[in-house]
Amino acid sequence: MDYFVTGATGFIGKRLVRKLLARPGSTVHFLTRSNEPEKLEALYAFWGVDGRRAIPVVGDLKDKQLGVSKAEQKKLKGKVDHFFHLAALYDLGASAEEDEAVNIAGTRNTLALAEALGARCFHHMSSIAAAGMFEGIFREDMFEEAENLEHPYFRTKHEAEGIVRKECKVPWRIYRPSSVVGDSRSGEMDKIDGPYYFFKIIQKLRKILPPWMPTIGLEGGRINIVPVDFVVAAMDHIAHLEGQDGKCFHLTDPSPHRVGDVLQILARAAHAPDMGMRINAALLGFIPRGVKKSLMALTPVRRIRNALMKDLGLPDNVLDFINYPTRFDCRETEKALAGSGIAVPPLEDYAWRLWDYWERHLDPDLFIDRTLKGQVKGRVVLVTGGSSGIGKATARKLAEAGAITVIVARDPEKLAETKHEFEADGLQLVAYSADISDYAECDDFVRQVVAEYGGVDILVNNAGRSIRRAIENSFDRFHDFERCMQLNYFAAVRLTMGFLPGMIAKKKGHIINISSIGVLTNAPRFSAYVASKSALEAYSRCAASEFADRGIDFTSINMPLVKTPMIAPTKMYQNVPTLSPEEAADLVVEAIVHKPVRIATRLGVFGQVVHAFSPKVAQIIMNTSFRMFPDSSASAGKKEGEVPPTADQVAFSQLMRGIHF
Repeated sequence: MDYFVTGATGFIGKRLVRKLLARPGSTVHFLTRSNEPEKLEALYAFWGVDGRRAIPVVGDLKDKQLGVSKAEQKKLKGKVDHFFHLAALYDLGASAEEDEAVNIAGTRNTLALAEALGARCFHHMSSIAAAGMFEGIFREDMFEEAENLEHPYFRTKHEAEGIVRKECKVPWRIYRPSSVVGDSRSGEMDKIDGPYYFFKIIQKLRKILPPWMPTIGLEGGRINIVPVDFVVAAMDHIAHLEGQDGKCFHLTDPSPHRVGDVLQILARAAHAPDMGMRINAALLGFIPRGVKKSLMALTPVRRIRNALMKDLGLPDNVLDFINYPTRFDCRETEKALAGSGIAVPPLEDYAWRLWDYWERHLDPDLFIDRTLKGQVKGRVVLVTGGSSGIGKATARKLAEAGAITVIVARDPEKLAETKHEFEADGLQLVAYSADISDYAECDDFVRQVVAEYGGVDILVNNAGRSIRRAIENSFDRFHDFERCMQLNYFAAVRLTMGFLPGMIAKKKGHIINISSIGVLTNAPRFSAYVASKSALEAYSRCAASEFADRGIDFTSINMPLVKTPMIAPTKMYQNVPTLSPEEAADLVVEAIVHKPVRIATRLGVFGQVVHAFSPKVAQIIMNTSFRMFPDSSASAGKKEGEVPPTADQVAFSQLMRGIHF
């Protein structure tokens, strides 16, 4: 038996062709834009045949008679028993013009070829979308009753089916599958569509909440889901039955689930929290359409909605289908399949396979380059304070990843030493000597970098000064506050403002500010340091709001205590847990790769929450640490050596790992 198939390379088409080729003595002619051998090898491997049984026919859906040559038509004329038309545009986000060109004109072109070849039966793959947004039960013998066909995809699928019904001159059969998901036996799927749009939300919930915690889900209309293996098996079986011409078959689930139940089944398959409580999306129907339209016309509302939809991976119009009003009767299909053993399997039985395949092969996060090399190779990255500590460790990781790594520091000898170390390891490093807390030197440095490298793509404001001294020991040391502010705040802001114009021109850039956990915990003894870092964070938050639509990101890293030369004068820190410079540099790498607004430890976030909800309790905790850990001898103006830490101090520092005392 000979077949002709359009859409043979598609998700359903590939599997239908394999099913047809499994029939003894069958030959499949399939439409393809190119018959280059290397492009066909994968198809032949999938079908388990060669070009003698799966024969490519070069053409295009948008051409008359699919652009198939007269010579090819002559060879096929009178030989095609079944002509399957599966090629279509299955994309709710496609434009009306694209839908019309493929779904309407393409169907008419396909019919013309089928008639020219004298095909004995024409099989048209339609969709339940042909019913539009019909209120109630849509039977298989219904067509003209379709309503609410405003959406281009619904309208063009309806019109395409109408062309077959009214214009087809050979016997025809129509198939309307519902939302097609992956194979129920393997979970295999080729793209994110339909219920898959909600997988990312479920995954996010699983990451932030334990599985035993109930969450709030959505309730809505019934969503009809069928696996691709059922669709292919049913279509193949019905296509070869006698006496079924002129009929339409709903390849649908006779017992579809509501949206809330589908989400619950998928959540359980993903080991995510149960969506025990549900909000019925129908409640949104009480809001007058004019009011909703007016709200969406407001730029802030529209941008917030778009940002949320993008973050959740949802297409703009997906919420329109939450309250899908149509039920589909499929008794003719069930009658045709009786005794064949072909039926829709329960979603509960194979949902875990769908989830597993999606998470392993289709999750959008799998296709994001999360390597540092992918983010910085060939790009100019400036690290201030790059001759030691966090800055030096960060610069090494950047240089190893292929960045054009630029560092700046005050000490020429340390810079030369650092550059020599890098070169000895085969790493390129650009080193500048400048005191960025001096306005003139800072501006000269910016001009030089812009002149030589065209600016920077990523700026890491790492250079900083820390002073550990109680306020009561600082009454005559106002210069401590001035020096901290000069380097930690003014220098960082001046550099940022120097390089921002270039980032604005390129419409991309990233400013990373090394802040402190003390900003979140309000660490005593660090009033000068924490105040300067808090000022820098406040500036960054304001700047981020201004540049959110300009492609420029700002990240603050609330760095815990790190073992660097900056903390060396405080001997007590030799006995408390700290991060190594390399571990701190890993946080900078995380910032570059993921571009979050903030990176902080759990303890730091906890401290901020306690200060927000119970500031008195937070003050008591921090005052206890203040009294437990004394000022260093030098900061208190004493000459005697440091006293070894007590057992209480050691225990407290272990409990509050990373906090400045």
